[in-house]
Amino acid sequence: MKSKKYIMSLVTTYLCYFTHGMQALILSQNMPYFYEKWGYTDPTAGAAAVSLAITATGFGKFVSVWIGGEISDKIGRKKMAIGGAILYIICFAGLLFSPSMVIAAICAFMAGVATSGFWDASLYPAVQEAAPKYSGSALLGIKLFVSLAGIVYPLMVVNFTEMGSPQLSVIVPLVLSVACLILAVGSPFAYDDMMKENKDQSDGKNSDAIKQEIEAAKAKMLVKPNILVNFITMFYAFLCMFIMYGAQQYTKAFGLSNAGLTEIQAAGLTSIYTFGGIIAVVFWAFMMGKLRWNPLKVLVIDSIFTALALAIVLIIRHPAVIYASIAALGFFASGGALQTGLGLRQLFCPGPKGRNTGIYYTFMGFASTFLPFIVSTMTKSVGEKQAIYIMMGLLLVAALLATIMMIYLLGQHKKVFGYSAFEKMRD
Repeated sequence: MKSKKYIMSLVTTYLCYFTHGMQALILSQNMPYFYEKWGYTDPTAGAAAVSLAITATGFGKFVSVWIGGEISDKIGRKKMAIGGAILYIICFAGLLFSPSMVIAAICAFMAGVATSGFWDASLYPAVQEAAPKYSGSALLGIKLFVSLAGIVYPLMVVNFTEMGSPQLSVIVPLVLSVACLILAVGSPFAYDDMMKENKDQSDGKNSDAIKQEIEAAKAKMLVKPNILVNFITMFYAFLCMFIMYGAQQYTKAFGLSNAGLTEIQAAGLTSIYTFGGIIAVVFWAFMMGKLRWNPLKVLVIDSIFTALALAIVLIIRHPAVIYASIAALGFFASGGALQTGLGLRQLFCPGPKGRNTGIYYTFMGFASTFLPFIVSTMTKSVGEKQAIYIMMGLLLVAALLATIMMIYLLGQHKKVFGYSAFEKMRD
């Protein structure tokens, strides 16, 4: 770690993403609570309305993250972390009192802006800067806390609903957002301190450490990566988020409508999916941190087994097989693949971390907008059961495409860096 001084910036980041893990599920896991609150009596129409509101979250991410990365590089990480926490407080307070789908969609849009435009743009770079030697593992820590929330929150929702107090499912993340704001205000950030040191230099010779780091990364390349490599390292974010978001948001619905599971069994699918992701985060953090595995090696394995898990889910409907396959899907699709892909982007296309995060997460934001929109449209036309099944098929197509892309990058890695991605990472 760069300094013990920045441990609190890591704590802040991980609490923010624990809270985000709840925000990401709040509409889908509380579907009946919200659509009844908005005045819907038909469950199909209500489910479509909730999916449409979820779309607003993705749209907020899509329109904000690229510019957020640029702003984060200019003004620092702390201000962006504080801004995101404030927007989260407004979002959860708005959802708590929202009388209609339109108001909820506005709140969801704000949550998307807060998540990607503020937090992703500042906190992803912040953890890499706080622990540069273990940046890959530090990034996976974000996924760990998102996953922990994904296990706890669905079960929390069921318990609060059975207690007759479903509003507590909104109040809890609201309180956590306030805690995130307090921590963000009080925590130091490495990048902000570096900016201050450079600004305070009186000899006029600004030793821009960021530019030096980028040039050092480029110096390790034998040839410049081609345009297709550049595109793949961006587009992977779309495919990865498409798969992850689909499994995260609609696993419970799949269990209820297509697998014949009870409410608590279906909620358990979401939890076991998330638990698989947690195990993977710890495993891959060890592999990349201690054993120095290349992020591309990890993503090749992730893509292949994600496709296999999805194929099994679609073909075999036995509950035990579905549980095992969903756990495997969580391990390979939700075990930090999105964060590892960002590391891969930085490896092949080194640049300012805020900017690279913004570019990468813009593609991610498009996926989180596109998927719930098409599910909402399909639900209206063919019904929820068929729409969810088609959606799972589209996730499989995305996983197969991701596999092809990662295999292509294997050959390019050898050409660009002079050694195989299956060898130990070289400093």
